[in-house]
Amino acid sequence: MSNSSFPTEFLLLPFADTRELQLLHFGLFLGIYLAALLGNGLILTAIACDHRLHTPMYFFLLNLALLDLGTITTTVPKAMANSLWDTKIISSSGCAT
Repeated sequence: MSNSSFPTEFLLLPFADTRELQLLHFGLFLGIYLAALLGNGLILTAIACDHRLHTPMYFFLLNLALLDLGTITTTVPKAMANSLWDTKIISSSGCAT
């Protein structure tokens, strides 16, 4: 007899058990998230608007900024939501992402 069960969700351990530290975690991650969005958005805008920056080096910088936006947008909001709403569950598809 084999184990054929597949987990549909996983439990995440919180950074802190007290509510004040969870709110501090939310605030710090919100600040980091907004700074990353602003910085990468400025890089994307500068490269897209200035035609002198359409060189291979800036092409790769544009790709790195897009990759950073995609990476931070999939992980940080879930961590902020978990600390704000005091949940500890993530779906298996969210974990794979």
